[in-house]
Amino acid sequence: MKQTKTTELLVGMFVAGGIAALFVLAMRVSNLSSFTQGDSYSVTAHFENIGSLKVRSPVTVGGVRVGRVSAIDYDSARYEAVVTMELDSRYDQFPDDTSASIYTAGLLGEQYVGLEPGGSPDMLVDGSEIDLTQSALVMEKLVSKFLFSKAAEGAPPQSDGAAAEP
Repeated sequence: MKQTKTTELLVGMFVAGGIAALFVLAMRVSNLSSFTQGDSYSVTAHFENIGSLKVRSPVTVGGVRVGRVSAIDYDSARYEAVVTMELDSRYDQFPDDTSASIYTAGLLGEQYVGLEPGGSPDMLVDGSEIDLTQSALVMEKLVSKFLFSKAAEGAPPQSDGAAAEP
């Protein structure tokens, strides 16, 4: 009887550990792992295509997370997506000619915004707009360009109407 109780206890602890591990994994995948948000300032950027970028996606510089995407809207005057980012106030020394690009990371294809600081003496402040942007890389467009270029290579050369000599 004692052996059965010990086995049941160990199995219960193993199941509880597994559930806790799944919870932690779900939090990491959904970007909810950091609940705290201290002082921050907001900057915006316009992109032609944001791919599958989502609110709460990380904003990084050199691989270090410096903020999160706080809102995604559509500018009907410019026909572009407007991404609002909340940057941690500890990182308030980004030049105003900083560029923003949308990258893909990880096995799950999570997209994030990568910032590359420029060289201007003026800094980004709350409400600034990042002018230099690079949209998300869309795999479907790349594949179609590749296929069309291969099809064009295999096509017979265009004749100009002159008869070919034997």
